[in-house]
Amino acid sequence: MKKLVLAAALAGAASTAVAGNIEEPVVEAPVIVEDTQSSSSGIILPLVLLVLVAAAVAAN
Repeated sequence: MKKLVLAAALAGAASTAVAGNIEEPVVEAPVIVEDTQSSSSGIILPLVLLVLVAAAVAAN
């Protein structure tokens, strides 16, 4: 009885090790997210505010 259980266990382990066929794995392409804002857009608003403050100071 022990030999039968051992044989069944070995057969079960061997069948799962070779299950399926050999195919190359499907690798999905990585998703690349690009920043659509230019790097100079963050400096425009402070420069405009600086010009407005300078114009207000010069007007006084």
